[in-house]
Amino acid sequence: MSDTPNTASTFDVEAIRAQFPALQQRVNGKPLVYLDNAATTQKPLCVIDAVNQFYRVDNANIHRGVHALSARATEQYEAAREQIRQSLNAAAVDEIVFVRGTTEAINLVASSFGSRLKAGDEILISALEHHANIVPWHLLRERMGIVLKVIPVTDMGELDLSALPALITPRTRLLAVNHVSNALGTINPVQAICAQAHAHGVPVLIDGAQGLPHGLVDVQAINCDFYAMSGHKAFGPSGVGALYARRPWLDELPPYQGGGDMIETVRFDCVRYAPPPAKFEAGTPNIEGAIGLKAALAWHAAQNWPAITHHEAQLLAAAAIGLQEIPGLRLIGQAAHKVPVVSFVIAGCHPHDIGTLLDAMGIAVRTGQHCAMPVLEQLGAATGTVRASFAFYNTMDDVQALVRAVHRAHDLLS
Repeated sequence: MSDTPNTASTFDVEAIRAQFPALQQRVNGKPLVYLDNAATTQKPLCVIDAVNQFYRVDNANIHRGVHALSARATEQYEAAREQIRQSLNAAAVDEIVFVRGTTEAINLVASSFGSRLKAGDEILISALEHHANIVPWHLLRERMGIVLKVIPVTDMGELDLSALPALITPRTRLLAVNHVSNALGTINPVQAICAQAHAHGVPVLIDGAQGLPHGLVDVQAINCDFYAMSGHKAFGPSGVGALYARRPWLDELPPYQGGGDMIETVRFDCVRYAPPPAKFEAGTPNIEGAIGLKAALAWHAAQNWPAITHHEAQLLAAAAIGLQEIPGLRLIGQAAHKVPVVSFVIAGCHPHDIGTLLDAMGIAVRTGQHCAMPVLEQLGAATGTVRASFAFYNTMDDVQALVRAVHRAHDLLS
């Protein structure tokens, strides 16, 4: 996730775009400029084809059947688990738990890890968090009386890590922080955070929803205890994701829901759970989603990431420069290290009005509080922002179209 020079000539963005059918359409009579990638990414043909092929040929439930379709479905499902392991560089495939997405992964940890907590124990998060990494801990606070402590954020939208040593105490049980801010694009120094937490014996959960779409992730290098990710943020299907967890934690923590396929034996007086990761995967999963996610992550891993990082840095720089020329426009969050997300407000213009006008011009952005109320309130954007979030299939033409459209919206609304 850092700028790599002299690589732009090796990156063919038009060849990438040709693999995404949704990008070829027109919206309101204009070519679509899709800049809502932090909400969800578009899907390449290989993902669409993988899901289609499963439903056309291999559709069956997994792990339970002895017939050919079930065997094929099971093989593909478990191959998807191995692909996730490779994509995150986990040490073992049984450290990968399938979930519906990052939100469920964090709730799984909050519920299972939370069973170990008692009143007065502390969970440490940051002011940059998505609501999915705030509300599950708040539920524990309401139910169990734990203490929620918060790493502050600077006016630039960066974590104030000088405050971290004083926040970690003998009662700190877990630190949970995002890899990348969905609202601002800030890249957090998660490896350094893990090192500092582990020096005090505190395990770390990383919300990786926005990390994987913008680069390769190595959970062993980061040295985190838990890493949560969503398929739909990383060019895969919705409703599927994964939790990476070190195997000792999976052995120790109890399951957070019960049902079929997560047990070895069931009696009315006794239940014996299956070993991880199965004990955390009750019921029929999103099989086709996992198969589509495998295709997405294999495609993702095959890309030229140094060239992509350079391309995304150029998009971010051009968008920031162009937007700041608009009268009354203020960028929200200007961290030194960012993915290509620009979040902004314009004096006298409501973000929803700007977003509506941009949609009329064929440009898809996100408006509102982006499930990150605390940080936007701190940075003076309590009513929300306009967020343009780029993926590597976006182009400089997309940036120019955005800047022209925001100029036009400003003129119409002022």
